[in-house]
Amino acid sequence: MTATRPTLAPEFEAVLAFDERGLMPAVAQQFDTGEVLMLAWMNRESIAETLATGRVCYWSRSRRRLWRKGESSGQVQRVVELRVDCDGDMLLLKVDQTGVCCHTGRRTCLFRAWRDGKWVEIQRVLVSPETLYGHTE
Repeated sequence: MTATRPTLAPEFEAVLAFDERGLMPAVAQQFDTGEVLMLAWMNRESIAETLATGRVCYWSRSRRRLWRKGESSGQVQRVVELRVDCDGDMLLLKVDQTGVCCHTGRRTCLFRAWRDGKWVEIQRVLVSPETLYGHTE
């Protein structure tokens, strides 16, 4: 018996505009604070899995496979709400982030700000990558 993969309902998919690779950018935002956590990519399969399980799943362009956020670090995202922009070509995922979001051990992936002509780190490392992944970057 083969397990069936979740699919998107036609009325849901009708408003989505994927790029030529079948991908669209997705911004993850902490649902209760509005903090922007990260940008990643999603395809039909990752969106369908996210909706079916409640746990955010992205498409990893570098690994060329589904990437279930937190699968190796335990720092998972649960989807609270999914929104699409006016053109249908970008998603906003309101999520509940467990622990840190960034693979560098920071709360968000947006930890550098351009200030006074230079990049400044504005967030400290909360958990070392070695603790998260069992090795250094």
